[in-house]
Amino acid sequence: MSSHLLDVNALIALLWEDHSFHGNMARWFARHARAGWATCAITQSGFIRVMMQPALAQHGRTLADLADVLAHNVAQPSHRLLSLDFAFADVLACCTGGVVGHRQVTDAYLLTAAMRAGMKLLSFDRGLGALLASPAERSVHIEVLG
Repeated sequence: MSSHLLDVNALIALLWEDHSFHGNMARWFARHARAGWATCAITQSGFIRVMMQPALAQHGRTLADLADVLAHNVAQPSHRLLSLDFAFADVLACCTGGVVGHRQVTDAYLLTAAMRAGMKLLSFDRGLGALLASPAERSVHIEVLG
């Protein structure tokens, strides 16, 4: 499995040079982007939502600026936009470790989207592994940078 769905934090780290993990993400991207990478409506809207927060407004980026940055990057031939055309029952079926808290719901959707597309979910969040029951499943479906 060579392609990855970037979660919101991975996408932000890739596109925002001031992010503390930008260097890690840029190095990962340089090595893996040609194999394919993906976003979805959740990760794209999450990028815009987080980057529009008042705490980050000091960077002077408008909604139009952020939309342009996003559009430029997802126009790369190696990018794929994943559809979220599945129900929550599908999420529960994919997440063999269970979804036990409200903070896991978005991650569970992203993991399910990646799994259905034959991709890994790329994140900095070590807690994602709890969504899958076994280490073998985690190694196939999740890649954590750090």
